[in-house]
Amino acid sequence: MRIVIAGGHGQIALRLERLLAERGDEVAGILRRPEQAGDVLAAGAEPVVCDLESASVEDVARHMEGADAAVFAAGAGPGSGVARKDTVDRGAAALFADAAEAAGVRRFLVVSSMGADREPPEGTDPVFAAYLRAKGAADADVRARAGLDWTILRPGRLTNDPGTGLVTLAESTGRDEVTRDDVAAVLAALLDEPGTIGRTLELIGGETPVADAVRAVAGAEGR
Repeated sequence: MRIVIAGGHGQIALRLERLLAERGDEVAGILRRPEQAGDVLAAGAEPVVCDLESASVEDVARHMEGADAAVFAAGAGPGSGVARKDTVDRGAAALFADAAEAAGVRRFLVVSSMGADREPPEGTDPVFAAYLRAKGAADADVRARAGLDWTILRPGRLTNDPGTGLVTLAESTGRDEVTRDDVAAVLAALLDEPGTIGRTLELIGGETPVADAVRAVAGAEGR
């Protein structure tokens, strides 16, 4: 497959690029800063410099022509304020979805966040609350699109521990940690599983091998 990843220099994206390249897929990673291109190349992906905060739908769609799938893994990142949570975590997600539809790329994965489906609790840090609201709005936008075969993945608290290959994947998992390695492995498996289309799934560490967890969710009733 040819897969285009938004946020191509992100920690999850770089891991996903390596996995996809190692299995023989063609991968393009969209990134904002040219100096990040070397890391994306080292992961086995083609670096594509394109700022999703300022690009047009047509600009992004050109980079997605001929792709079989798209993954939105971009984020404003730590240190960004409320405004960029909206322009990146919501606005760039909508732009990327628009571009996928324009380019005829139906398979569309979103890396979201646990807690994005509800109003943040009182007392939540204002920037983190803005992040959760932006993610929730982006998810709602994607779910409303008939032109996309979408899957939304909502990981728990992310860690940089080595991946275990063992996870819990379900519509509701409860809160816990998950490694970025395992998030990337689940994303790679989701790309191959059409039975997860139209699903919003939570992900934490667990005891089920990634491939088995994805197959189980794909076969579950209630899709």
